[in-house]
Amino acid sequence: MAESKTDLKFTDEHAQSQVSHQEHGEPTARRGSFVQHVEYDGQGFKGIAKSPYVFGAALLASFGGFSFGYDQGVISLILVMPQFHRQYPEVDPEHAHYGFNTGFMTGMLELGAFLGCLFLPYVADRWSRKWALTVATAFFCAGAIIQTASHNYGTLVAGRTIGGIGVGTLAMGAPLYISEIAPPNVRGSLLVLEQIAIVIGAIVSYWVTYGTRSIPNDWAFRLPFLLQMIPAVCVGGGIHFFPYSPRWLVMVGRNDESLLSLSKLRGLPVNDHRVHLEHKGIIAEVTMQREVAARQHPNATAIQLELWSWLDLFRPRYFKRTLVSMAVSFFQQFSGINAFVYYAPTFFAALGQSYDMSLILAGMINICQLVAGLPAFALFDRIGRRNIAIFGGIAMAIPHAIMAGIVNKYSSSWSTHSGMGWFGVALVYIYVLAFAFTYGPLAWVLPAELWSNTKRAKGVGIAIAVNWAANFIIGVVVPQMLISLGWGTYLFFACFCAAAAVFAFFFIPEVAGKTLEEVGEIFGDSSVADEEAMRQRIAEEIYHNETRERMNM
Repeated sequence: MAESKTDLKFTDEHAQSQVSHQEHGEPTARRGSFVQHVEYDGQGFKGIAKSPYVFGAALLASFGGFSFGYDQGVISLILVMPQFHRQYPEVDPEHAHYGFNTGFMTGMLELGAFLGCLFLPYVADRWSRKWALTVATAFFCAGAIIQTASHNYGTLVAGRTIGGIGVGTLAMGAPLYISEIAPPNVRGSLLVLEQIAIVIGAIVSYWVTYGTRSIPNDWAFRLPFLLQMIPAVCVGGGIHFFPYSPRWLVMVGRNDESLLSLSKLRGLPVNDHRVHLEHKGIIAEVTMQREVAARQHPNATAIQLELWSWLDLFRPRYFKRTLVSMAVSFFQQFSGINAFVYYAPTFFAALGQSYDMSLILAGMINICQLVAGLPAFALFDRIGRRNIAIFGGIAMAIPHAIMAGIVNKYSSSWSTHSGMGWFGVALVYIYVLAFAFTYGPLAWVLPAELWSNTKRAKGVGIAIAVNWAANFIIGVVVPQMLISLGWGTYLFFACFCAAAAVFAFFFIPEVAGKTLEEVGEIFGDSSVADEEAMRQRIAEEIYHNETRERMNM
């Protein structure tokens, strides 16, 4: 594997002592940096092949995304089932308040998910990332049972809200856990698994529901609701066969267990210098953040610290990270993807397609997402987050803008311009391909990478909460937008895609290939003058401990 490089800030005497290490081929240290930089060999498929155990853990955790995708995909086809309309007349197109009722029922899952993202960080910090996923599974299954058994509109909405808490927390817990167990060289690829799992879940649910739609009774929609519990239970139970996050173990003072966990995840001996360097970087960063928090909030109780830790996200020290995390999540939803996922048959019918063809074309949307998601898995760490964010905004805005023009011109005469209708279908797929390669995975990857260990759960929580809040808004307003704005709906999304590219150009930094502890330096964590002495002391303590350990080995 590639030689590791260490970045620690220490005195000249310590720096000189590293010469002997360099002469023996061991990692060197240089002045001017607080955290350690560890390089593991390989990116994309090559790097994954060298980390099979961590890939297995990440793959299982990503099934939280599968549950998210399944729950979202299942509703698009159920909404047009006659059996569903008979059981819940409030969502029948003939109902006077069809638009609001449909949007509200669809959107309540997102509202529940939003609420879940606000309480899960406490569970994740207190009882571990793994147990947080198990708690999320319990909510998800409870909601699925209520949806399956419901016999009126109110109960159905309640089930989707409770299930939404589970969906949101699964979608948040998975990237949180994956980011903390992944080596830096393949962290982006492993986080892309979340988006791929979401898409696979949506594909499976859509075609399962496509098959059950011919059942003449209520089981046409109840069976798909019931089946969604299977992958969630696999996540909630199976995750306990894998290690705790080594970063969470340091946060709760279990440093020795953290080293063993990191060694197992990296597939390297516990005395391997790369494992030790990464572990020391984690300890140094957590120690620093704890001391900073103690200085900022002296004598605070546990409850007060919990509240302050949320408010700290909006302090100048963390605000840029908060802004980037929230903005990427917001732009993912306001690019328009879930408008197509939820209401694809409606969009394609508006382009002049028949009912049966609209259903088939709608099912192809998530297949397009999967097709684009696979190269993203291989290339995300090579291309870099910033380039993907800029390119993605532009690539999504163009088909939306063209779509607005052709819908404006031909919406009243599709029957005589069928070719333009098919061109509109192609533009939808072009947009979906661009989304799936860029902002689809980016909104799960970037927020999980930006935060210090002590702030990561809440940082990811607030980012995913924004994602769900935006998702809720889209789910509620799109049916009415199609009625009131028509072609303006596409122009609306085009403007937000363009805004995403501009925002990325000015605000999103490049974090690919860096350890989670190094990312803090990009945001200026080492530039606060009154913390330099503290940083110097912590770095020296960590260095002396490392030296003593080497002498005892």
